[in-house]
Amino acid sequence: MLPRGRPRAIGAAALLLLLLVVGFFLFGRDPEYGLRAAATLDGEQYGSRNRSASSPQPPLPPKCELLHVAIVCAGYNSSREIVTLVKSVLFYRKNPLHLHLVTDIVARNILETLFRTWMVPAVVVSFYDAEELKPLISWIPNKHYSGLYGLMKLVLPSALPLSLDRVIVLDTDITFFSDILELWTLFARFSDKQVVGLVDNQSNWYLGNLWKNHRPWPALGRGFNTGVILLRLDRLRQIGWEPMWKLIAKRELLTLKATSLADQDIFNAVIKEHPELVLPLPCVWNVQLSDHTLAEHCYLEAADLKVIHWNSPKKLQVKNKHAEFFRNLHLTFLGYDGKLLRRELFGCPNQLPPGAEQLQQALAQLDEEEPCFEFRQQQLTVHRVHITFLSHQPPPLRPHDVTLVAQLSMDRLQMLEALCRHWPGPMSLALYLTDAEAQQFLHFVETSPVLSARKDVAYHVVYREGPLYPVNQLRNVALAQALTPYVFLSDIDFLPAYSLYDYLRASLKQLELGSQRKAALVVPAFETLHYRFSFPNTKAELLNLLDAGSLHTFRYHEWPQGHAPTDYSRWREAQAPYRVQWSADYEPYVVVPRDCPRYDPRFVGFGWNKVAHIIELDAQEYELLVLPEAFSIHLPHAPSLDISRFRSSPTYRDCLQALKEEFHQDLSRRYGSAALKYLTALQQSQSRA
Repeated sequence: MLPRGRPRAIGAAALLLLLLVVGFFLFGRDPEYGLRAAATLDGEQYGSRNRSASSPQPPLPPKCELLHVAIVCAGYNSSREIVTLVKSVLFYRKNPLHLHLVTDIVARNILETLFRTWMVPAVVVSFYDAEELKPLISWIPNKHYSGLYGLMKLVLPSALPLSLDRVIVLDTDITFFSDILELWTLFARFSDKQVVGLVDNQSNWYLGNLWKNHRPWPALGRGFNTGVILLRLDRLRQIGWEPMWKLIAKRELLTLKATSLADQDIFNAVIKEHPELVLPLPCVWNVQLSDHTLAEHCYLEAADLKVIHWNSPKKLQVKNKHAEFFRNLHLTFLGYDGKLLRRELFGCPNQLPPGAEQLQQALAQLDEEEPCFEFRQQQLTVHRVHITFLSHQPPPLRPHDVTLVAQLSMDRLQMLEALCRHWPGPMSLALYLTDAEAQQFLHFVETSPVLSARKDVAYHVVYREGPLYPVNQLRNVALAQALTPYVFLSDIDFLPAYSLYDYLRASLKQLELGSQRKAALVVPAFETLHYRFSFPNTKAELLNLLDAGSLHTFRYHEWPQGHAPTDYSRWREAQAPYRVQWSADYEPYVVVPRDCPRYDPRFVGFGWNKVAHIIELDAQEYELLVLPEAFSIHLPHAPSLDISRFRSSPTYRDCLQALKEEFHQDLSRRYGSAALKYLTALQQSQSRA
């Protein structure tokens, strides 16, 4: 949900993180735009370059000028890193931004969804296909862990639009602690011949004395680091940048065989021959925390720094006298609530993302005094979505494969390991988390032997916003990302039978479902009230537990109509799938084609969210077929906040009733007289209640 021009409440944790950053910058640095003169580094080369950094401050560009930033991003991990980088840029920026993202297909899918749902004003995002650029650099042997993607900055002058004359280029492992406009102003320092602005390399790598027989690429002294680059694209094109760097690279490769630091080696080789092309930048614009670094000598005080570059393989575990200080600031942005960055730029023309203006108008029309305001507001909320938050290996394409689809919040994380043991097939799970909880979840998975071993589980983070749990929106996110032909629509607090995955695939093949026969396969649901429970391996064992009172049909004592049409008496004896009829309030767990109707997002919090979906399936003439050997068991847990509110608040229940009535009105518009049976059944069930 976008801000509506008034302050938003900030949680205690977020406020603490915010105060950490704001307090540091209020008391630790000059609030003006001027650059501080960097500290003199060890060695004559560093001293001369940093003295040049203290030259008079360049004039600021026109207010609200659009700043262009290019980033190469590939894969799942880089897609997470870029979010932290962008947060740090957005926190300080006062100008509109145009992000030019060179991505592989994985990163593009993730980041397109993220920026579309983030809806940050005055931010434009353009994507460029990295696959199209690979042939331009694939001939270069490269030992750097980034592979071909580490060489793509070399071809940005030809990849980016010809109308673009300058751009800031950033690595993904960058954290800003200053307004990026200050960096943009350094373009004004370029001489007529300078085409690239770079910070000194803050290690002895290019001096060749780190170990015996170390032979780096040629460079001026310690060379330059390419984690932060100012590129004059127009001038690079004019001087024939592409043939220039290719000629030098091919010559050096005759003896060096491969690049070790990817594009950085080639940039330095070119600058070695053409030193007039480079503008040395103040070192505080790229404080490098790599091994063997001299970064500690780059600044007088930690408060002088502008950009931190986590370019060590150790990342946040790198050693530095200010490492803890840097880590704390970086972790602040990791956990910072991204929705707070949706603020419009003060004094600049409104540059709202697509759909934002209509959304703001709809929110403005809501009556905050209306009893169901929270429900209306939650329905209009646009949540940031980060799909495939962790590395993921999609399953091979198989005609009858099934993905388990579910959603959860932080208080249900403990279910994941057991679920992975019960379901060996692919899963698509939507998690409702804060930014800080997302980092806790990442750590939870990485330290779990069970979860870290499963690469066929796709986790999609939907960032928390609003007072009510958006259960059906979460289900739709997980459902949209499923990649198999069929999906098992479950809940996170259910454990499927150990054999269910294989049994479902066999059943789908045997039933020969297709476009001519739409069916929803019902998986009978049971529950236990015992926290310690011996899970049955077969249907026969389950029936014994049922007869002994250790198991019950799901919600038989609280909500019998929810599963009664499954006809458990018939299921006990069934040897083949059997058809059941829809009836009011029926909400079984089903296996359906991936392109089935989506869940109705108006249902938030607790109540009727699955019921409405089953009605939609029935309205579209899906058969309801109960599988005779399938079962899933609900485990006990503390009640959610939403179910507690449902039970205790008459207003909450009245609002749910209003949503039901609106849903039936929409059904009538879509299905005409065929939808009358659903309204009649609802009225009859209410009269019985």
